[in-house]
Amino acid sequence: MSGMPMRERQDRIKDLIRELHAGAGPEDVKERFKDVLEGTGSAEIMQVEEELIREGMPREEVRRLCDVHLAVFREALGEEGAPAPPGHPVHTLMEEHKRLLEFAGRLNEVARLIGGEGSAGPAEREKLNRLAEMFKSSAKHYLREENVLFPYLERHGIVEPPAIMWSEHDEIRAREKKLYELLDRAPGLEFSRFAGSLTELARSLADFLASHFYKENNILFPMALQVITPAEWPEIRRQCDGIGYFSYVPPTADAPVERKTAPPGEVALATGSLTREQLEAILNTLPVDLTFVDAEDTVRYFSQSPERIFPRTEAVIGRKVQQCHPEKSLREVEKVLDGLRNKAMDSASFWINLAGRLILIRYFPVRSADGQYLGCLEVSQDITGIKKIEGEKRLLR
Repeated sequence: MSGMPMRERQDRIKDLIRELHAGAGPEDVKERFKDVLEGTGSAEIMQVEEELIREGMPREEVRRLCDVHLAVFREALGEEGAPAPPGHPVHTLMEEHKRLLEFAGRLNEVARLIGGEGSAGPAEREKLNRLAEMFKSSAKHYLREENVLFPYLERHGIVEPPAIMWSEHDEIRAREKKLYELLDRAPGLEFSRFAGSLTELARSLADFLASHFYKENNILFPMALQVITPAEWPEIRRQCDGIGYFSYVPPTADAPVERKTAPPGEVALATGSLTREQLEAILNTLPVDLTFVDAEDTVRYFSQSPERIFPRTEAVIGRKVQQCHPEKSLREVEKVLDGLRNKAMDSASFWINLAGRLILIRYFPVRSADGQYLGCLEVSQDITGIKKIEGEKRLLR
């Protein structure tokens, strides 16, 4: 390792990246920075990237330069990746990386075969479809990183590298989408018009995945293992289990998860904590009417949305739900409640026309973590406008 002070080394790394930004070639600068590179680790690279972005270098430019300056740093970083035992979230992510690269390699092989022949037989077409399904199922891999690992890194002050990796996830999704669209467009088994596009797309996807996974294995994950505390990893594992896995299923986690208590004055929930004011405001902001009836069929709560469909008054609280309906409806009410309570049905839905509006009314059983019936939730919603929705809307207008 170089005896150069860390701050001086980081400043010289920044100078190196700036030279690459100005157009210098990797081989032109690597020899001059040899002493710096010998003492460089993944943590310093991430810190330097953070500083460059704060100093005004566009995030997209840092992402573009990543491949270039990593080519310079590759010898210093090596190819080992982050050490983590089986069952650890980082180990699982790296195992999935291996499998995704295998799938990309198979896609390349099939694409080259089709490119050489100009058409695809039933066997090749089936291979392509299976590989496409594998790539689709890999969405959980990126979701775990974006929704679990990245937030924990941000808590420890690591903000820009996860943002850069997320932007690369979007690029991976865009390339995979082109693959799916190409397979959908190819008529029958004939690929003569698409063979060239398929070959190029398979190659570019494989190259991009290899580059992206190298950055995560050798920079992002080592930093995660360095800054995230041992006490936090079991909770990360639990949340990853909730999203699910693809291709590789990690061994069962044995470490217990320590549940956090809510701050004073807040209600502790499984996925966070809220003040009473926040909780009530959230329930009243939902674009639906809620009414909750407990396990003894007693009305316990109703929300107060601004435009409630069916009127509710506080006088109904504590009343049996059967007393809130006319005699002619009781049989249907009992049928729904019994069905939800006894697990004969997962939900019940009705829809009616009311003053020119289409109203959807749904009933759901509410159960505890161990499956005990706690009551019934009625959800009423005006779906008149929803039924008219067509196409897509991706921008706020």
